[in-house]
Amino acid sequence: MLISGETTTIDLVAGGGNLSTTFVSAEGEAERVLELDQPALELQVIAMVEVASGDLELALLQPDGAVAFVVASRPDTQVTRSGWVRADAAGRLRYRLSARGARDGAFQLFVAP
Repeated sequence: MLISGETTTIDLVAGGGNLSTTFVSAEGEAERVLELDQPALELQVIAMVEVASGDLELALLQPDGAVAFVVASRPDTQVTRSGWVRADAAGRLRYRLSARGARDGAFQLFVAP
C-alpha cells in the first residue's frame, strides 16, 4: 500500500483506546495491527472512514483472519460502523485497508472492552 501525507495518532488506555489517521492520497491494500496488550479480549470497535474522492475500505479482522465487519467510504461523507472483534493471543487488533484512488481521507478506530 502506498500512502502519502499520512499522519497517525494513537491514544491507548487499559483495554482500549483510539487510532486516528489522515492522508493526502492512498492506493493499494495492507494489513495493519493496533497493539492493545489485552490478549484474546472481545472488543467493541467503532470504525469511521471518509475520503474526498476515490474509495477506502476498512475491514476489521478476527484472530483467524475472518472479517468481523467492513466499513466503506462514500465521497465527501463520513461513514461509521461498529461491531465486536476479538484481539489475538498477543493482544493485537488486526485490520485491513484497501484504497483505490483515495484522496484527502481519514480513518478512525475507537476500541473499548
